[in-house]
Amino acid sequence: MELRIIQKFELATIEDLAHKTWFSAYQEIISLEQIHYMLDNFYNITSLEKQFDDNHVFILAEEKNQPIGFCSFEYNCQNSGKTKIHKLYVLPEIQGKSIGKSMVEFVKNNAIEKQEKGLFLNVNKNNKARFFYEKLGFTIREEVVLDIGNGYVMDDYIMELIF
Repeated sequence: MELRIIQKFELATIEDLAHKTWFSAYQEIISLEQIHYMLDNFYNITSLEKQFDDNHVFILAEEKNQPIGFCSFEYNCQNSGKTKIHKLYVLPEIQGKSIGKSMVEFVKNNAIEKQEKGLFLNVNKNNKARFFYEKLGFTIREEVVLDIGNGYVMDDYIMELIF
């Protein structure tokens, strides 16, 4: 398995992986309508390009040159001195093989190089990924409910890992 930072012209791969991972990640947590809304609004090429231009770094996990997962993060998010993991997804059929853990370690190592104080992320309160992050040392810092438009909200924990 290889991890690499991708270039802007490769964002279509992220869009494709999002569509392959989101339904299994969220179908038991949020409505199909909300999944479609979020994919359409936050994972279309225009939105991904804006995120890229706003200093989000995208990494791609590949096995035998085939994309199997992705992550995006932002250094010093909100002037916090901490790196925010915005996205982290692995194809459902290969979860449990430490790919997500490797991506978190990649982000952590890069954040340490940038002299950041820690990592943080949002995770849906009902998402089993919360337990994955806890195994990696993240703790719940706070609860938030974010209005994302069209009558939908994200009911999340903000989790962090301090270095």
